[in-house]
Amino acid sequence: MTDIQKKKIHYEVSENLSRYLSGYSRSFLIPVRYEDLLRYENSMPLIDKQGRDTLWESVMFPYGEMDEINSGLTSIYAQLQAGGDTSVIEHLSIDRIDYCTFGNSNPFRIRVINNFNDNYDYFYMKTADASRVYGAEIEHILSPNRINYIIDGSTLVEEHIAGIPGDHFIEEYMKPKRINEIRVAKEFIKFNERCFVCLLGDMRSYNFVIDMTPDFDAVQYRIRSIDFDQECYEGKKNMYLPQFFKENKAYVDLCISHITPETVAQYQKEERALIAKRLYAGRHRITDLMIVMTQDVISTPEKVVQLRTELAQHYNEPEFLDCGNMGSILKLNLQIADKDSVL
Repeated sequence: MTDIQKKKIHYEVSENLSRYLSGYSRSFLIPVRYEDLLRYENSMPLIDKQGRDTLWESVMFPYGEMDEINSGLTSIYAQLQAGGDTSVIEHLSIDRIDYCTFGNSNPFRIRVINNFNDNYDYFYMKTADASRVYGAEIEHILSPNRINYIIDGSTLVEEHIAGIPGDHFIEEYMKPKRINEIRVAKEFIKFNERCFVCLLGDMRSYNFVIDMTPDFDAVQYRIRSIDFDQECYEGKKNMYLPQFFKENKAYVDLCISHITPETVAQYQKEERALIAKRLYAGRHRITDLMIVMTQDVISTPEKVVQLRTELAQHYNEPEFLDCGNMGSILKLNLQIADKDSVL
């Protein structure tokens, strides 16, 4: 099993990456930034329905600042969801602001509520980290999922990704006859392969969600990452394979119980073929991103050497040993996934 021992190093968004983000409509000026939310006055622990500490705190701001903060946050929500059309937020208000004390990004989670029907939505504000931005972009281009986010300087704003957290899914749904075990196993194999090809690490069960969609004859499952902090950061190859995390053992057991090695290989090939199709469809965007990423520093020299060495052995491909940074390693990894590479 695999474990991450140290907190990830923060890497600022470079000028080249900022220009890329502006060119693809990811960069906007926003009225409230992450550091503004750090000026909260009081907080209280947020407890879930079972009475357990969620590791989130609901924060409160000085009375004289609340109106300005609430107005700014609803404007950000309009930018994120409606391209800045403020007419959509006339009946919205900020119901709660939560702060997470756990993990790398220490995000704020903002709950937006519809005053007419009490329907609510969330979005997140975090410190912009280059690894996280690259991970979100690669997920947007090469996975079946679209990632909605905007950035302003050192502040990253992310849309809420709906689904059942992977660890809660194990506790609440992995019971006899509650799920289609074969379909969940198949999706985990495809998710595992996608993470490895895109070098998205640390996909432990609490860093992804299960999206369940009723179909006419059964339920379809999709696993979606909700954390992109470990994109091309770790040196160990197994960090990019969710199957090796002890938190995911229940999913691995499903695969072992229901899927033969031959079928595993089939699903892996299918997923690589889909990634190759997305590479071609998004060839201009991914090429622009790789130009930026291969000039950037998003990990330590020691981790770069370790990962290129392990991937060279894994693929029996000595070309990995010539890669000087994580961007170059990812580019070659994608080229291997796409035999007729567009990169």
